[in-house]
Parts: sequence; C-alpha cells; structure tokens
Amino acid sequence: MESDAFQLCDRDLSQDLLELYLQSDEVAVDTETMGLLPQRDRLCLVQLCDPQGHVTVVRIAQGQTSAPYLQQLLEHQQLLKVFHFARFDLATLQYHLGIEVSPVFCTKIASKLARTYSPKHGLKELVLELEQIELDKTAQSSDWGNSANLSVDQLRYASGDVRYLLSVRQKLTDMLKREQRWELAEQCFACLPTFVALDLLQYQGIFEH
Repeated sequence: MESDAFQLCDRDLSQDLLELYLQSDEVAVDTETMGLLPQRDRLCLVQLCDPQGHVTVVRIAQGQTSAPYLQQLLEHQQLLKVFHFARFDLATLQYHLGIEVSPVFCTKIASKLARTYSPKHGLKELVLELEQIELDKTAQSSDWGNSANLSVDQLRYASGDVRYLLSVRQKLTDMLKREQRWELAEQCFACLPTFVALDLLQYQGIFEH
C-alpha cells in the first residue's frame, strides 16, 4: 500500500470497512475539528488506521449526530483504540456523535510517563524520535469545516497523523514496561472517561487546593 494512500468516506464508515477494521486488535484514531471546545466547535473529520496501514478519513457533516458503524467500531471492547491526546478526541466524539470510546491508549500520556528525559511530547516530536520520520504540520491549523473541498495537503495531513500511532504505541509500551511504569499508565488510561465527563461539564481545577 502506498504510504500516502487513504480512503475517503462521507458521514460514516462503510460496512466493508467496519469489517476490515474489526479484523485487527487495535486501530489508530484521530479527529479534526473547528477548534478546541466541543460545545462550540464542530467535529469535521475522523481518521483511522489499522496495523496493515489501511487509512480511512471520514467526513462528518455539519449537524450530524450519529455514525453507527463508526460507533460500533470505537465502542468494540476487544479493539484497542490508540490516540494522541485522547482526552480531547474522546470528548469530541462523545459530544458530537454520542460515541463512548473504550478501551483506549493515549500516546501523549504514555510519552509523559516514559520519556521523562524530554519536555516535548507532541506527536511530531514522538514520531521524529521513535520512527525517524518528520511529520508535515503545515495544514494543522486550517479550515476543516469546508470538508467537501479539502485540499490534497489537508487530507494528506489528516491521514498522516494516524499512520504512525500504532508503531509509536508499541515502542512506548515497551519503554513503560522496561521502566516499570506500565501499570501506572493503564491506571491513567482508565481515568480518561472521568476527565472527559468533567471537561464536557466544563469543570476546571477541581483537583487543585
């Protein structure tokens, strides 16, 4: 499969793609939105990648409130969903599509627990160090709402963000186990639904003194 190849879907996965992704035990997931507040900023894209490198970009329509096949995939309990900064993506998927994603691995949390030698835990830095590949982030801040007319660069950026997550997940898992922090990481991942619920209710700083 070509390194930049991907499939484009409108509103939801096809049944064939759902069955394809369910054949794996993990899938990388990312979202593109109009901003960082789910209550204000709509969800525009959901990107997926399996261990074989099959990438799909799902365009979410304005006002859309469900995606049944996508929900079936992301709520499947035998399929690990891998995100970078899962807290935001989980909140966005729950608020806009009613999807409660589980189980989850977050590469940002894993990086902060494992890579204590570095202050940089962005996806670009992770992929550069662990995969020796430099991601092009030129299209990161752009108008994702114009989903019917996204540029090739935008679509390539969106699909690129999920291509390396599964490999990064494995390397971070190895590091966490080596440093005896794996159980702590699992506990952090298990707390994500609570943080998502607090975020959606717009609580801030409740753990502070």
